[in-house]
Amino acid sequence: MLENLKRYHIKLASNSPRRRELLSGLGIDYEVQLLPGIDESYPATLAGEDIPCYIAREKAEAYRPQLQPDELIITADTVVCVDGEVLGKPADEAEARNMLRKLSGRSHEVITGVCLTSADRQRTFAAVTEVTFDRLTEEEIDWYVSHYRPLDKAGAYGVQEWIGFIGVTGLKGSYFNVMGLPVQRLYKELCAW
Repeated sequence: MLENLKRYHIKLASNSPRRRELLSGLGIDYEVQLLPGIDESYPATLAGEDIPCYIAREKAEAYRPQLQPDELIITADTVVCVDGEVLGKPADEAEARNMLRKLSGRSHEVITGVCLTSADRQRTFAAVTEVTFDRLTEEEIDWYVSHYRPLDKAGAYGVQEWIGFIGVTGLKGSYFNVMGLPVQRLYKELCAW
């Protein structure tokens, strides 16, 4: 499987333990490479899938100057969109609680942009998953935020954590995309690389 990748040393540019776990699930040998201080802002004119794709490409560009001819780097970014509002990672627990209130009893989209970059090629794609939450009580929101501290997660939640167990009533699309990496789509893209 993925014999076409044998010529590459694959690098995952992510600090996310979930992305590492998901990429490992594909049986790919890779190494994590991190550069500090990469800007994750985006132009205000962007919306929907364009936002995480833009950020994933910008992350890739930060690594490009040190990219060797035999390397393939994977960068990604995930955002949550509810009623046209983009929810990234919360700055603090108060913002996390506010985000969860916005998601409570509603559906939202989780969008992950992924960028594959080698010395001579680049491919960016996005996956979108619709997630529906049950109505969450203030007590449930407070308990989750204080026990799980979801400050490193877009939309202030991890679907694989307690809040996903008790709150998610429906999901249309890739579950793994909601965790931060659409591995089925990534596999297809890597096969075609």
